Amino acid sequence: ILQCIFLSNLSFADISFTSTTIPKMLVNIQTQSKSISYAGCITQMYFFMVFGGMDTCLLAVMAYDRFVAICHPLYYPVIMNPHFCVLLVLMSWFISLTYSLIQSLLMLRLSFCTKWVISHFYCELAQALTLACSDTLINYILLYMVIGILGIVPFSGILFSYIRIVSSILRIPSADGKYKAFSTCASHLSVVSLFYVTGLGVYVSSDASSWRGMIASVMYTLVTPMLNPIIYSLRN
Repeated sequence: ILQCIFLSNLSFADISFTSTTIPKMLVNIQTQSKSISYAGCITQMYFFMVFGGMDTCLLAVMAYDRFVAICHPLYYPVIMNPHFCVLLVLMSWFISLTYSLIQSLLMLRLSFCTKWVISHFYCELAQALTLACSDTLINYILLYMVIGILGIVPFSGILFSYIRIVSSILRIPSADGKYKAFSTCASHLSVVSLFYVTGLGVYVSSDASSWRGMIASVMYTLVTPMLNPIIYSLRN
């Protein structure tokens, strides 16, 4: 039941994350038009941040779930009770929705130059900020704060969880026991690796508008969400 709570929300976030960019991209290819309205761009940016942040929070929550299951199996039903799991999911939604709303409202206060061209197949926040003619200091401060909150903190939690998980697995005497313990978190580890490797490829790239940056963006926004249900379905 607990896995269903997390997986259903992750699946919804993945489907919505892809749906914010890919349909518009396909329409642009079909109509040979690369334009998007100002309201459409802000809306796309908002939902992209919501579901991208939700993915990050959920992967961290699921890493904690695997940590409790492997490192503290006897306490698992007590710690990861349904009420606590629902609370973790609701907190993830609250954080993602709040940040995305604040950042979108801050974007609305900016004025842009006459020529507004984003070298990307979707409205990417960092590139949109570079096109603003007004002061963007507050936007960048919020952006860097959220990179820490929704990027570094969840990743650190995932890393800590798997360090403890690996150390616990190595203490299991039998090879069969090690395999069973590792198999419980193999799907999640695969999804986390895909998400963060492609995400780092997009945001660490020196030029996100280059062909390498575009390929990384397609992997991040399309391929990774598409592979997630396949990975979890094979495991189940």
